[in-house]
Amino acid sequence: MKRAAEVVIGYVGHEPAGFAVFFQTFSTFLGLPGMYLEDLFVEPAYRRQGLGEALLAHLAKVAVERGCGRVEWSVLGWNELAIGFYQKLGARPMNDWVTYRLTGDSLRRLAQK
Repeated sequence: MKRAAEVVIGYVGHEPAGFAVFFQTFSTFLGLPGMYLEDLFVEPAYRRQGLGEALLAHLAKVAVERGCGRVEWSVLGWNELAIGFYQKLGARPMNDWVTYRLTGDSLRRLAQK
């Protein structure tokens, strides 16, 4: 069975303090696999101590080892702390792209066609 996602757990000492959930994608633009970061979370008590950066650095290493051409994720527009953190790491917003989503009844209606 193909795994749907993977997770990396960050620890401070023996305490789990954060995690990153990710999965493989594919870019037709690059002709290479990619990685999508679904969730990055650090417990509030452990924030601003480098754990988020360490988790993303680990994902970057995994992506490079797997021959991925990019790592992507979404962030809510109001989450200024996260946006500042990502930009500090060198990430840039993809302003030309608009995210669309099918859920609930719309998803089920389309699946029945």
